[in-house]
Amino acid sequence: MSDETGSEEPGTTAQQWLAGFAEAIGAPAPGLEVTEALLNLAGVAAHDSERIAAPIACWMAGVAGVGPTEALERARLYAAGRPR
Repeated sequence: MSDETGSEEPGTTAQQWLAGFAEAIGAPAPGLEVTEALLNLAGVAAHDSERIAAPIACWMAGVAGVGPTEALERARLYAAGRPR
């Protein structure tokens, strides 16, 4: 059963969940710097458009092989230069 945060296990932190998911998909879990860059990238996408753009922008960066820090820089440049 889920708790109010949507977590299946009460008390599971985001880092614990990500570590378990990383193991499940055979990938390394992100460190603090990568996590923060991804959250900031998601923030730029969500605040410059609709919230649904946030996870998709992170996925697009991963598929393109663009690291989180570089993707964040590019997203900020894109958002700043985009016509309103």
